[in-house]
Amino acid sequence: MSHTILNKKEKERAIRRLLIQAPPGEFVNAFDDLCLLIRDEKLMQHQGECAGHQHCQKYYVPLCIDGNPVLLSHHNVVGDFRFFDYHSKLSFKFDLLQNQLKDIQSHGIIRNETEYLRNVVFRALKIYVNDHYPTGNCNVLRKTVKNKDFLIACIEGHCYETGNFWNGLWKSKWIFQVNPFLTQVTGRIFVQAHYFKSVNLHVEISKDLKESLEIVNQAQLALSFARLVEEQENKFQAAVCEELQELSDEALRKILRRDLPVTRTFIDWQRILSDLNLVMYPKLGYVIYSRSVLCNWII
Repeated sequence: MSHTILNKKEKERAIRRLLIQAPPGEFVNAFDDLCLLIRDEKLMQHQGECAGHQHCQKYYVPLCIDGNPVLLSHHNVVGDFRFFDYHSKLSFKFDLLQNQLKDIQSHGIIRNETEYLRNVVFRALKIYVNDHYPTGNCNVLRKTVKNKDFLIACIEGHCYETGNFWNGLWKSKWIFQVNPFLTQVTGRIFVQAHYFKSVNLHVEISKDLKESLEIVNQAQLALSFARLVEEQENKFQAAVCEELQELSDEALRKILRRDLPVTRTFIDWQRILSDLNLVMYPKLGYVIYSRSVLCNWII
């Protein structure tokens, strides 16, 4: 059996790619498993920090600073692996592997009308999140692009039940420009679930939306925006639940990467492994097995 030895750059890319693919709530588990394979503490630590920073942005990892929730995303990145929190007016680095804030510094903000509107929108959105999410979090950020002010609202709700072999995440992002009379809201809702008891099932569902909002004053805009988010997320949730209930064997086959039989039974992998004639080569990273035994099991 031939094998390829990766050079340092290729190994770094492979490690980072595998870590970035870790489902929400499972980054540390993936890191620990890779450490057992790579056995290079310095290399893994560096790649873990880089990939962890990207993981936080991708899945809106929530923190708590001075009793206030903070969502990490690429919208509040300020460079050099640092994040910024509007409420505490702090910038910091976050070590996902240690679950620890590092290098905390003060970070000023410009107080203007857009900042006041950001605060009002956040309070309205927070009421909605508290009413609809058991453990949800939200952030409202602001960006200036080509002298135009934008507000970005991020919502995150997760349930990590590793002991019960499943993890799930709901997140959404909503962006609109601060205009005098009318604005267009662009949104994206994303759901990801991972079930790993005797199977390895990943489910990802998303939807993009565009809606218009009239602007009378800041209070009206904040309330209308929160109602819009509530309406669209409720519709999305109802559609997902209905689709999953009607999921047939034929539909399941279509979403599989390969045309596999749907038997709705578990494969006894432990019994298969006990029947295989395994010869381990840990340094080379491969296994020789009795192919006839495995074929008999599959048939």
